[in-house]
Amino acid sequence: MTRKTKTRSAKGGGKQDREAVILGLFREFPNNKFTLKHLASVSGGASKEGCRETFDILERLFDQGIVEECSRGKYRLTNSHLPHYEGIADMTSSGSLYIRVEGLEEDIFVNQRHAANALDGDRVEVAVLHKSRDGKMEGEVTRIVERSRKPYVGVAEVGAHQIFVKPDSRKMPMDIFLPKKKYPQVKDGEKVVVRIAEWALGSKSPVGELVDVLGLAGNNDTEMHAILAEYDLPYRFEPEIEEAAQAIDGRITQQEIDRRRDFRRVTTFTVDPADAKDFDDALSIRRISDGVWEVGVHIADVTHYVHPHDTIDTEAEERGTSVYLVDRTVPMLPERLSNELCSLRPHEASLCFSAVFTINENLELLDEWFGRTVIYSDRRFTYAEAQEVIETGKGDYAEEILTLNRLAQALRRERFKHGAISFDREEVKFRLDESGKPLGVYIKEQKESNQMIEEFMLLANRRVAEFCGRRKTEKGRHVERTMVYRVHDTPSEEKLDRFRQFILRFGHIFKATKGRAVAKELNKLFAQIKGTTEENAVTTMAVRSMAKAYYSTDNIGHYGLAFPYYTHFTSPIRRYPDMMVHRLLARYLEGGRSADKETLEKLCVHASEREVIAAEAERASIKYKMVEFMKERIGQEFDGHISGLTEWGVYVELDETHIEGMSFLRDIPGDYYAFDEQRYEIVGRSTGRRFTLGDAVRIRVKSADLRKRQLDFELVLPDAAPKAAPGGPSPSDEHQAPASHGRRPHRRH
Repeated sequence: MTRKTKTRSAKGGGKQDREAVILGLFREFPNNKFTLKHLASVSGGASKEGCRETFDILERLFDQGIVEECSRGKYRLTNSHLPHYEGIADMTSSGSLYIRVEGLEEDIFVNQRHAANALDGDRVEVAVLHKSRDGKMEGEVTRIVERSRKPYVGVAEVGAHQIFVKPDSRKMPMDIFLPKKKYPQVKDGEKVVVRIAEWALGSKSPVGELVDVLGLAGNNDTEMHAILAEYDLPYRFEPEIEEAAQAIDGRITQQEIDRRRDFRRVTTFTVDPADAKDFDDALSIRRISDGVWEVGVHIADVTHYVHPHDTIDTEAEERGTSVYLVDRTVPMLPERLSNELCSLRPHEASLCFSAVFTINENLELLDEWFGRTVIYSDRRFTYAEAQEVIETGKGDYAEEILTLNRLAQALRRERFKHGAISFDREEVKFRLDESGKPLGVYIKEQKESNQMIEEFMLLANRRVAEFCGRRKTEKGRHVERTMVYRVHDTPSEEKLDRFRQFILRFGHIFKATKGRAVAKELNKLFAQIKGTTEENAVTTMAVRSMAKAYYSTDNIGHYGLAFPYYTHFTSPIRRYPDMMVHRLLARYLEGGRSADKETLEKLCVHASEREVIAAEAERASIKYKMVEFMKERIGQEFDGHISGLTEWGVYVELDETHIEGMSFLRDIPGDYYAFDEQRYEIVGRSTGRRFTLGDAVRIRVKSADLRKRQLDFELVLPDAAPKAAPGGPSPSDEHQAPASHGRRPHRRH
């Protein structure tokens, strides 16, 4: 109807109207190709005269660079007249891209044939070829603005005249070429780290440059270093940094002691995991009077040894955090600091930055003090040893531990009373042999000894945050000073609504919509599902409904902990923001002016980014060990529960080990299954059989791919008939996506 109207208008208005209609058509359908006859027909008629007029218009638009002849007799709008954006490319395993553009809600999809050899992480210019009514855009890469320098890890396949690296990452679906003459030292089967040097148009493979040779694929050290390299994380310190650490004078002089508050005669001890190598926090306790206690939270004084902008500080700032893989810690600070000078080892004096609280049995904070101290650790407890004292009432420093635990449990109850959320998720750990091979899997339990330490660390963190950030003036007013906070925003109503719909399938009703009522309702729900088959699925979805915590100089409070002020003060050995907080605390204790907000905010953003990367690497190492553990169990059957659903498969978490794998929908026997996104179910077309999150299932281990860190399961259905129609195509790498998060054609951020 619209085109007929335009045509009538063009017939009545002559050449100018015809040109306006043609231009409008090109702009409305920028991805379409039009013939001369088609354009003549819709703009006023395809008579001989009409075709001649249309050709004249096309010739004029061609000369102006507005249209181009893309194939013989077909025309389209040139890229220069399409909407253009600049953004970062996110590659899929098929070679297609999603371009993330700041300020746009939707990513721009780019088919592989329009990618112009752009790769994951590249900054590109993209022209929008088509935009649907619901805002989804499809485009074409017109220019690579800046090639990403991200590293790729893969296995070298060495031929007679060339080397091809087969990348581990599903975000690099093509092999990378290395010139053999340039890198003769690379051997077949070795794992190497490469960066993209160039990828000329028309060339089948990008050309790489060698960064490092890690060793033979399959070796434990090689694979752990490969994970670190994949996330561009360091796996060693440069010699100059180690030398700078060795040069630090670790002696504690009397002059230094005189500048500090002396706690060496106060009962003090550390409580850490059995395999811990550094002890960066300690607790002290002494009785002041009946029912009144002085509790000291003593943190290694890292900033006494590491000064702003020195060699070690610059490296720590860049790293941002220590990285904890399954079998090793990659420290933020050299071992000389983390395991020696700044480790609060038993029967040694140590320099600390401390938060000291005078507290009574009613949890009234009668006094608090912050400052530099010297301590003497009387005992190193493991969590298990401290727990035994709590459970039996006997052992070293039993009275002190029992008192601290009593106060900690009271603090914990008070915290939840005020709306803190009780996310109590189980943590999978591996028993490894000397070579790093997984021998078994166990679940790490959080007991009262863990909670005792946690509550006093939380107390120190929140009180330091408020002291630094909220200064009381002589006139009694409160003035905010620049501070580094650990913040956590309230959950979005959209995510909560999806969570509410999800738990309805299990018969749970979630009424709260915002504010602290959400936290209280969550805690109530967690109590109801404790020990049920849906516990893990519901808890996982609840976590995904929450905002992510991050570092910022803008204080919005910490929603999950229910603290209006919160920071990270208690782990400067392993987190750079804690070092920043120690320096701010020292500055404000000395009466210094408020620190520069812009400088600190940049550091906060960087630290938050590094934290996310470190967490991803840790998960990758866990996944690798899971696959390695299951590789010897191919063909064996296990019980599990469905932990995630996508359009191509069912994720299953095994009950005993919490190891997760996936079964393709096409492989489920007895029917053709499809994903119902609205109801969040997998449904059999013929049988009507349904699967959803939390369902108990039995699986058989089908395959274990260490290179891809990928586990394939088969669902074992006792009453299954022979397989019906085969499932649709599903890219083999695609099921590395997180459980319950299938990739849609366009994503919202």
